[in-house]
Amino acid sequence: MPRVIDCPDDAAHDLAGCLDTLGDGGFDPDDEDSLQSAARALRRLGNDRGFLGDMLIAQLKHRHSELGESSAYGAQSIVLSRPRGGCFLRANIWPGEQDACFRSSGAKTFVYGMPHDHNFSFLTVGYLGPGYASDYYEYDYGTVAGFAGERAGLRFVERGALSEGKLMLYRAHRDIHSQLPAESLSVSLNILRIHPAEGWFDQYGFDLDSGEISGVLNPTATETFLRCAVGLGGAEAIDLAEHFGRRHPSDRLRLASYEARALLLDDGAADNLWREAEGAGSRMVAKEAVRRRAALAMLQPAMPG
Repeated sequence: MPRVIDCPDDAAHDLAGCLDTLGDGGFDPDDEDSLQSAARALRRLGNDRGFLGDMLIAQLKHRHSELGESSAYGAQSIVLSRPRGGCFLRANIWPGEQDACFRSSGAKTFVYGMPHDHNFSFLTVGYLGPGYASDYYEYDYGTVAGFAGERAGLRFVERGALSEGKLMLYRAHRDIHSQLPAESLSVSLNILRIHPAEGWFDQYGFDLDSGEISGVLNPTATETFLRCAVGLGGAEAIDLAEHFGRRHPSDRLRLASYEARALLLDDGAADNLWREAEGAGSRMVAKEAVRRRAALAMLQPAMPG
């Protein structure tokens, strides 16, 4: 489960003070000194009971007229700082089942009941309310290929809640949680580690009943661009997709290259393409190719007896 960090500190500072403490060094979860420094900075921000409400009131008064690129507001997440030192800060709002936004939008809008890991590490502290609960699991990211239906070797740890003042480190590619609605409206504060390469490392959804990977949760813009380019039918795009399918270091992009090309083909030609994918040298692509060929076979009309 996420690492609980014991960091008692009664001092408080506002958002500017937190950012000053983090400095250009930011937050490196693999460096214990950096981790402890960032944890203390987040603890002290959590001890400032008024900063977030004051910020929201100020923005409401000005109707976001002064909202710049350093902040972004959504239905659940409030980005509090621009990236600096390989990290940034945000606040997350967690409604309870009795709240109007939960009743109108449903649990999945707030990622409740959707087991997942993360492809980045982050620190979190309960800021307001009882906090969301989670069923916590762990797994070994390095042992999975990442195809849908793959057994992930999930190990249940415990159920816990992010109560006010509780400080935790969620570890990339290790900690899995299935979140349960908070008993009442709650807020958490996060320091998120960011890295230019993290988009190429998969974040997975999981099926807890089967213990299997249900899918990849972080498709990249590169995959979308490739599908669009191939769909437009240019020969150069097809050549690039063929090259990516054979040689790209990202299994996910290799799979996307086959998916994009298969959409241009009739069932027989698509089956041949997926047969090629089975021997392309990627276990994840091969497993997905077998599944796609099976789906195509089910579409074929039965031969008369």
